[in-house]
Amino acid sequence: MPDFVVRDLGRLGYAEAYSIQKDLEARRKLGEIPDQLLIVEHPHVITLGRNGHMQNLLARPEVLERAGIAFFPTDRGGDITYHGPGQIVGYPIFDLREWKRDVVAYVRAVEQAIIDGLASFRITGERVQGSTGVWVRGAKIAAIGVHISRWVTSHGFALNHSTDLSYFQYIVPCGLTKPVTSMARLGATAPREEVVEELVRQFRRQFSYRATTGSYRAATLTERSAEGDDSWLTS
Repeated sequence: MPDFVVRDLGRLGYAEAYSIQKDLEARRKLGEIPDQLLIVEHPHVITLGRNGHMQNLLARPEVLERAGIAFFPTDRGGDITYHGPGQIVGYPIFDLREWKRDVVAYVRAVEQAIIDGLASFRITGERVQGSTGVWVRGAKIAAIGVHISRWVTSHGFALNHSTDLSYFQYIVPCGLTKPVTSMARLGATAPREEVVEELVRQFRRQFSYRATTGSYRAATLTERSAEGDDSWLTS
């Protein structure tokens, strides 16, 4: 059974977390490290995916600045989304050549891990046809947007745990005019650590892994291959 390493980065700015992702992604492509699952909580930030539309950003830059919200264009699939305190963000860095070379199967497995994790807290998550992510009674509780390059994944999911949902007022989440919700709004009181532990367990089950834990230390790469085309999934 293969390993993946869980690294809980705590609260970390989006730019810093993105840099860590890119470093680990490059090291994974070179076979220097096993698969990784980064867990992080971001300060207030709005990110725009590669296929996103600026019209789904509803606030001017000065309004975002007053609200303390950063803005980042990024290379994940999908449209626009919000990250912030109270959200559990997961960035799997998996080499799908060692699982299935199937992008759709990968996204469905991420969705299922979240759905099964929510079930442990008496929340019934579901899919909505034509819309990537996890929903509860028509409201989105988890967004998914990924980037896959030479079969190595980055970016991932954002689960609203105890998120202040009022911050979604500044965007049209994922380009969809549908409501959002959180575990806290649905009455779940489990602490973040317990939810993270359950999500890790479900990722292990979906991807047939055993998980270890580790910290992050930047490494200097002597080689970065540019071969192969990048592919993105819209979510």
